[in-house]
Amino acid sequence: MSILAAYAVPHPPLILPAIGVGKESEIAETIRAYRAVMQTAAAFRPDTVVVVSPHATSYGDYFHISPGAGAEGNFRAFGHPEITVAIAYDEDFVRTLSACAGARGIAAGTLGEKNGALDHGTMVPLVFLSEYLGDAPTKFVRIGISGLPAAAHAALGQCIAETAKRFGRRTLCIASGDLSHRLKKDAPNGFTPEGAEFDGLCRAFMGAGDFLSLLQIPGDFAERAGHCGLNGLWVLAGVLDRTAMEARLHSYEGPFGVGYAVASFTVTGADENHNFTERLAAAEDAAIAQLRAAEDDYVRIARTSIETYVRSHSYAVLPDNLPPELTETQAGVFVSVKKYGKLRGCIGTFAPRQGNIAEEILYNAVSAAAHDGRFDPVAEDELGRLVYTVDVLTPPEPISSAAELDPKIYGVIVKSMTDNRLGLLLPDLPGIDTAERQIEVARGKASILPKEKVSLSRFKVVRHR
Repeated sequence: MSILAAYAVPHPPLILPAIGVGKESEIAETIRAYRAVMQTAAAFRPDTVVVVSPHATSYGDYFHISPGAGAEGNFRAFGHPEITVAIAYDEDFVRTLSACAGARGIAAGTLGEKNGALDHGTMVPLVFLSEYLGDAPTKFVRIGISGLPAAAHAALGQCIAETAKRFGRRTLCIASGDLSHRLKKDAPNGFTPEGAEFDGLCRAFMGAGDFLSLLQIPGDFAERAGHCGLNGLWVLAGVLDRTAMEARLHSYEGPFGVGYAVASFTVTGADENHNFTERLAAAEDAAIAQLRAAEDDYVRIARTSIETYVRSHSYAVLPDNLPPELTETQAGVFVSVKKYGKLRGCIGTFAPRQGNIAEEILYNAVSAAAHDGRFDPVAEDELGRLVYTVDVLTPPEPISSAAELDPKIYGVIVKSMTDNRLGLLLPDLPGIDTAERQIEVARGKASILPKEKVSLSRFKVVRHR
């Protein structure tokens, strides 16, 4: 036996009556569905249950798998230390899973545990499951999510399925996570219209068992929605890769401004058409090929510059047939590099330092890829998934106040009046919706305190994608 079923469930502590003190009645349908799916899960008499939690130890570039013989936790953080959960870990499963991930080049393992106690993202589903498991000798595997892309989460899911098959374990996988935390103005993280849109997509895809579409939800869109559940669903995509399944969305509620969905995916056999990870890679290849075919000279110089430097540690030679706008004019240039929608590097100049714009792009592109101190240098195996943006700046013009800014149109330069500290922020960036926020972020980039006197300048850009 191997993977029998997988589940997507929420983890609000207030779902437990002692913590909710009546508020749990507002998510009665979630509780009913939770109990139903956990009763079904327990009926499988699983040998191993794998729980993926966004509140377990997590890193941006690494999947942490909890080590040791077992762990326990309680709900002290929510006022109830007497509510406890204790589990035994499947140590053989953990060792083999870690080895499988290593063999596939997935950054995962048991190193770097920050807190061995069980987190509420793990405990809430196990409170429900334990009602029906009885004295079954079930063991558990706890995994934290990461900041790695969807494909990496799915690849880890494939390793989970492979490990279960190798041991012949009757295995279930639970993805614990809430959907958008931004459904209402009084929600924990405020309101954004993307919240309801995100939840609508997730509900539709979960109900259809459409894990390819879940893998393709844009990361920046999901971040704006304010979720903690999508990464776990990405892991399930790998767990259920090439399986036939009965998918069902049992419930969805969001009375507190956070989306709670309960879904089950019962394996019924094999289905080669559900090759989610393979189709994701093909879709990503096609999207990158389309971008490369459409890029203009500005973006092509940036890409060629980075690819040449990463592969040979030397600067590229500019082509001979560039238009005069690139070879006969000067301007400040910023080159931004993204990977799977997340910034991978960004460096530039607000005033020209090279002989022309083409040279400015050439050198700034290398700096963005190799010398942005916020990131490791770009590696060769990343080149096939990088996306480039080149911003050509107009000369900065002094302004007297934030009233002369529009963050969608103008970038800002904030300069300390006491020394040479200077912070720059490009225009039209996600999450920068007001001039005040734009200035605040630019100050922060230069470590300029809020009360320090500054001078302001604004500029426009011509953005090449």
